[in-house]
This record gives sequence, structure tokens and C-alpha cells, in this order.
Amino acid sequence: MTFPSGGYFQRFIECARVRGELVVQPRMGFGALAQMRAGLQSVAALPCATIGTITLDSYTRVGDYQSALRCLNSASPMNGFPIISHPIEAVREMLDGVYGVEFPIQIRHGTAEPQNVFQRLAALGLDATEGGPVSYCMPYSRLPLATAVSAWVQSCQLLADATLHPHIESFGGCLLGQLCPPSMLIAMTLLEALFFRQHGVRGVSLSYAQGTSMAQDLGALKALRELAAHYLDGDHWHVVVYAYMGVFPTTSHGARRLICDSARLAHAAGCERLIVKTIAESRQIPSVQDNLEALRMAAEVGAAGLPAPCPASTAYYQEIFFEAQQLMTTVLDLHADIGVALIQAFARGLLDIPYCLHPDNAGRATTRIDDQGALRWGNVGGLPLPRSSGWSLDGPGISSSELFQMLHYTVSRYDQPLH
Repeated sequence: MTFPSGGYFQRFIECARVRGELVVQPRMGFGALAQMRAGLQSVAALPCATIGTITLDSYTRVGDYQSALRCLNSASPMNGFPIISHPIEAVREMLDGVYGVEFPIQIRHGTAEPQNVFQRLAALGLDATEGGPVSYCMPYSRLPLATAVSAWVQSCQLLADATLHPHIESFGGCLLGQLCPPSMLIAMTLLEALFFRQHGVRGVSLSYAQGTSMAQDLGALKALRELAAHYLDGDHWHVVVYAYMGVFPTTSHGARRLICDSARLAHAAGCERLIVKTIAESRQIPSVQDNLEALRMAAEVGAAGLPAPCPASTAYYQEIFFEAQQLMTTVLDLHADIGVALIQAFARGLLDIPYCLHPDNAGRATTRIDDQGALRWGNVGGLPLPRSSGWSLDGPGISSSELFQMLHYTVSRYDQPLH
């Protein structure tokens, strides 16, 4: 076949799409070079379509490279890979013979100001990463949104200038995903993808976090794909589903059921890629073996026959499509520069992430889980949505006990004993 003009990452996705194969990807990062290389090699050796992940450590995410270096020098355990603190030649050797067209690698980092990280990616010849000016600022930092937007403008332009066919995955579809209605997730991931393209990065992927209802998620993913086809010209985009981002089941059977359902969701919705969690998720940082087991399990489900259609998803699709389009149109009408439009939208409460404590977030919008298990608006606050979208206008807020129940809704359901 003829490859499209994307880099390693996008080419791999396109080939898997032609084969009808779901690409599975772990969330994996280790501090030591040898351990990171061994983890990547193990994932690459699996007999299914896999993409490698290098997740960066918490020190690197906030620019504290000296603390990361001290951990390396003292052989202290780390919760990710310190890509800047390791000598660049040592990282090149670690990647040599592993990274390539047969096994792309994505850098996952959680950094609101990623200029240094992007410079290192470009120097290493890596072409894929993730994040966004909102999605890596609002949940993870107290940095002013305007500062994060400026940093991401610089970072996108840097990567576009230095890397052949770079790819950025928006994390916007995962913003506190376990308690954020699908329409907001869809609008945010699309707005960030348009932001990336405005600043020179043409290859993009759109994220969506598995929620509390399979029917609602199926409707949401249909809406996302249709809106993406409208807003994103060209072919260099795809959709990635994240296994549930909230409190994860503590039992092995509950975790396995949830992982398999995330794969069924991605497969049924025609999505190209799945970020996989493991059965160890609730207890510890997963080992390489934990990741391999979960990847095999998800790939097997993704290779099975398509599940029966879900009629209940249609009503969700119609509602979510309308709400997401309203949010998109409102923000894009604010300013031709999408970064400026995002800043203005949050300042006016036209974008508002439920339960997000960032100073630039209005914090008026809330959500509730209804009796069908779907995540709905509780209070729409200043969002440009019909008042009927929320269960209340200015009524009482969510109590702490209700919030706790919502946070544990999925774990309670999946951890129930098997009959």
C-alpha cells in the first residue's frame, strides 16, 4: 500500500486502519534506561498492533530537572522517564533498534509548559506526543491559562519546524473525564486539535475517556467522529479511547471487565486506538507484565466480531452532537486565534469544567449520574446550552456524599461479585 505523508506514528495508525485492527497502547514509563528499553521491547514483541509509550516522570513534568537527576544518580525509583535529565546520546541508544515505522513511540508528559520537552523530542527524532493548552493546564497546574496557551503556541511551532510530520494527541477528551459530560470532552478535544493545526501541526488525534454508560459513550463517539469530519479537513486524524480514567476496580474480575468493555467500546465505535489500563491500576504503578497482560486482553476483544447495535445510543448521539456543536460554535466565534478564543471562553464561563479547581475555571457547572447510569449536566452555569440541559439552574450544589458516590459509581458496579 502507499503510505500517507504522515510520520511513523500516523503511518502505523493508517496501516492498522486498513487492516481493520485496533491499535492498543500502554501508559508506561520507567526511570532507568535499561528498564525503559526492556519495557518498549516487550510491547513491540506482542503479536498485535501496539504503539510504544514513554511516560515522563513527575519532576520533568514541572521542569524540576535537577530533582530528576538526583533520583538517577542515587538510583531512586521514579514514576516515569526523565527524558531531559538523561544524556541525549544515552536516550538515542535506548531507542536504537526499537523505535521506527514498525513500532512508533509516543511521549506522554502532563506538562503545561512543554517547550523543553518538545525540544528534546525534536532532537531525538520522535514525532508523536500528547496534551494541550487547556487539558495539560486545567487539571495539572495552577499556571494561568494564558501562560499555558502561549507556551503551547511556541511548542507546536517548534515541533512543526523541527520534525517531519509531527503528531499531537489532544488530551481534551479526558478532562476530569469521569465526571465531565461527553459534549464538553468532545468540544475540548476538537478545539485543541484545531489549535494544533493553527500552529503548524497537521497530524492530530482526538481523545475520549470511557464514561459511566456504554450507550452514552457510543453516542458520544459517533458525534465526535462526525464533528471531526466537519471541522478537520484532510485525513490525518483519528480517535483514541481511554480506558476509564476515574477510580478503578480493586478486584481482578472487575478490572478485567472494565478493560474489556473499553476495548468493546473502541471497537464498536470504529475508533483506531485504545489507551489500556491494567488490573493492577488501583494498587500500584503497573509492571511491564501487568501492561502486557492488559494489552493482550484488549487486543483479543478488539479483534472479535462487532457487538450488536445499541439502539439506546441514538438519543444520546443527538443530544451530545447538538451540545458539542453549540460549545464549538460559541468558542470559535469569539476570536480567529483559537488560543485567544479559549482564554476568553473560560473567562466568560462559556467553557467550564465541572469540579476543576483551576483559578481560571468558573466552577459553576456541575454534573450528575442519572438513573440510567449516564453522566448529565447538573447545573450548566454560564455554558451556551439550553437551560433544559441541566437538572437545575441555581439550585443546591452537589453534596460531598453525592460526589463521593459518583466518583465510586463505576468501581462499585464492576467490583460486584460475579454470579
